[in-house]
Amino acid sequence: MKSFITLSEEVRTAQEEGKPVVALESTIISHGMPYPQNVQTARDVEQIIRDGGAVPATIALLDGQIKIGLSNDELDLLARSEDVTKASRKDLPYLAATGKHGATTVAATMICAAMADIPVFVTGGIGGVHRGAEHSMDISADLEELARTNVAVVCSGAKSILDLGLTMEYLETKGVPVMGYKTDQLPAFFTRSSEFPVHFRVDEADEAASTLHAKWGMEMEGGAVVANPIPEDYAMKEEFISGVIEEAVQEAENLGMTGKDVTPFLLQKIQESTGGQSLDANIALVKHNAEVGAAIAAALNKKS
Repeated sequence: MKSFITLSEEVRTAQEEGKPVVALESTIISHGMPYPQNVQTARDVEQIIRDGGAVPATIALLDGQIKIGLSNDELDLLARSEDVTKASRKDLPYLAATGKHGATTVAATMICAAMADIPVFVTGGIGGVHRGAEHSMDISADLEELARTNVAVVCSGAKSILDLGLTMEYLETKGVPVMGYKTDQLPAFFTRSSEFPVHFRVDEADEAASTLHAKWGMEMEGGAVVANPIPEDYAMKEEFISGVIEEAVQEAENLGMTGKDVTPFLLQKIQESTGGQSLDANIALVKHNAEVGAAIAAALNKKS
């Protein structure tokens, strides 16, 4: 397995010295935001993690090699290139075999982080059960990965373009704990709350780390979600964003869109409809998640 991954010098040194490392996905760079906000956000998030006492490890496939930790030039390549595959679990073997570039989704980042022994991963929002999944069976691979891979995902809940109720039901069925960070309700990405309660509330990074340490100490396989609400100054009104999402979902349905093309399309439509407000919100929540993720990684590292 190790022959497929390459650690950056910063990540390798951190692991040798026993320092905490935080994984970061790359789809948010190549498919989630426009240039130059994508690469600037990536660099800012990495610095926030360093400031929080941990080492960032942005993950991607470059020329078929899984890179754990990227240089500035590699971040820029991902941000500018149009020849980067959105890579989930099913795509990793093909991309590795053919020497192609791939930006890792939540599921793929979890897999690669686990290969590199990195237990904490920061992102914007997880995928989930799509609206109308009872007919389309469109369920994100992120949920199945959370059920099997020992990596905690710090995020702002599930994207509000999804069916949040069914997403929570799926996670409960799979035994994936959803911890609300200083909240009793599941954040809905652009909004700080939803009608769905989390499984547990944690008010400190050490409490989240202790829960993870106990879970894996009991040899209970699978990850966990640490759901951290978007900062209040950037949260959007639920009525407004719900209407925007409904319009975007209807347009995607009219176009017959399915699979992994749906989410980027919806996020682009939402950005256009909100006059860029959703992009500002996305950037703010990822940065906030990086602060929390670094604190949890540092606390968990002390328990190892």
